[in-house]
Amino acid sequence: MQNQLFAASTEVAIVDGTIRYSPHWLTSEESQTLFESLRQNVAWEQSTIKLYGKTVKIPRLNAWYGDPGCRYEYSGRSFEPQPWLPELEKLRQNLEKNTTYRFNSVLVNCYRDGNDSVGWHSDDEPELGRNPVVASISLGAEREFQLRHRHNSDRDKCKLNLTDGSLLLMAGELQHYWHHQIPKTRRPVGERINLTFREIKHSL
Repeated sequence: MQNQLFAASTEVAIVDGTIRYSPHWLTSEESQTLFESLRQNVAWEQSTIKLYGKTVKIPRLNAWYGDPGCRYEYSGRSFEPQPWLPELEKLRQNLEKNTTYRFNSVLVNCYRDGNDSVGWHSDDEPELGRNPVVASISLGAEREFQLRHRHNSDRDKCKLNLTDGSLLLMAGELQHYWHHQIPKTRRPVGERINLTFREIKHSL
C-alpha cells in the first residue's frame, strides 16, 4: 500500500464534488491475496430490494460489515453490520491513517461477471450525513465506473476504468450532485470485488 494516499493519486476534473483516483494503491500481490481471502471469507448473500414496488434480487453478491450499531438502509432494506473481518479492519486502519477520514463501515460487493452491475444511484442516505466521504477499493477484473450530474443534463458523463488494486476517493458535495453506476457489459470479464468504506454518522 502507498504510505501516503495522495502521493500517487490524481484529482479527477469535476465540478460539484471531489474525486481522487489512485490506480496502484495496492500492489498486484496484495490485491490478489486480498481478493482470494475475501472471496472465501466474506458472508456473501444476494440481497433483495424494493424496486418500483416489487421485490427483486440485486445483480451482484454483497455483505455489510462495521462497528456495532452501524445500520444501513438501502432501497427499503435495512442492513445490520457483521463484525469486522481481520483483512477489512486492516484496510480500514490504513485508509484512516493515510486520508485522515474516519470509516466505521464497509459495503462489500462481488460482481461475478459482466451481467452483474449496480444502477444509477448516490451514496446520500441520511445516516451518512452531509458531504459523505466514500473510499472505494477495487479488486480483480477492471470495470467501467460512470458518473452523471443529477441536475444538469448538459454536463458530459465522467468515466473511469477502475483497475485491480485501485482506490477511488469520493468527497465534498459529490454525492449530492452526481449519480454513479457500474453498468453491465457484454465483453467477457472476470470477477470483481469492490469495497466502499464510509462513516455512518446517524444511527437509525
